[in-house]
Amino acid sequence: MDLSIIIVSYNTVDLIESCLGSLFTDAVEKEVFVVDNASNDGTADVVRTCFPGVHLIENPENRGFSAANNQVLSQCRGRYLVFLNPDTQLGADTLRTAVSFMDDHPRIGLAGMKIINPDGTLQESVSYRYPGEKYTRGELSGLSGQIACVLGAGMMARREIIQEVDGFDEDFFLYGEDQDLCLRIRKRGYDIGYIEKAEVTHLGGQSERQFTSAEKWGKKVRAEYLFYRKHYLPETITRIRRSHLLQAQWRIATLKLTIPFCKDKANMKAKLIKYQVIQDEICKMENSIEQKK
Repeated sequence: MDLSIIIVSYNTVDLIESCLGSLFTDAVEKEVFVVDNASNDGTADVVRTCFPGVHLIENPENRGFSAANNQVLSQCRGRYLVFLNPDTQLGADTLRTAVSFMDDHPRIGLAGMKIINPDGTLQESVSYRYPGEKYTRGELSGLSGQIACVLGAGMMARREIIQEVDGFDEDFFLYGEDQDLCLRIRKRGYDIGYIEKAEVTHLGGQSERQFTSAEKWGKKVRAEYLFYRKHYLPETITRIRRSHLLQAQWRIATLKLTIPFCKDKANMKAKLIKYQVIQDEICKMENSIEQKK
């Protein structure tokens, strides 16, 4: 079998049908898994009724993105694993193109697909540097390939390599798991790739709908610093933390001065919330470090 496709859902009843429907437009041999993280909007019912051939796993609680993906790795039979967000739709030839790409590039352990917005514009999905990398002092030297990481909304990986790195790190509940996975794969000597001809339409932001802006940024900051703690030296993390705190304090001060004179006050206030959360989270970290001394 060529592909095992894994989709983790949480309250995506308005999205899951179109996502799954886009997977069966080609002749690529595949199996599809939907891991539903205790949705209360009928998502699992739609999968069960409209797609009886899909393997549905219903969790009694929200286990997070990483743990839900890992749940089915032992059941997968495909040569390649495809990780998709439920707010995506695949192009008619995306899967065949992606399989051909991976077959032709044996050094690539995981590859991201071309992520586009619903209006057809390109969504930023490839990074050549990791968060905070400019502050590092050799921690990331000697890595394989040029691409650092790709967006987790649409990725294809070799099954044996995902098994080799023990899947996703379940400490990452929602954000940062794709960066961590890509880095661990590169540390094993494999490249990260980009499949430019395999298009995936991504609505974006759907997994964040249940969060306030402050909750979202809090989760993102905590996930980012989890990444740092896993892969960077303590002195590097100190440099990052101090730099982020200064940047946040500066942005808060300037935003407070400029918001009264801005036309788009809502956008500026959203940015203010972001930097206030960053400041608060880093201050919590600083206080925790002081208490442990």
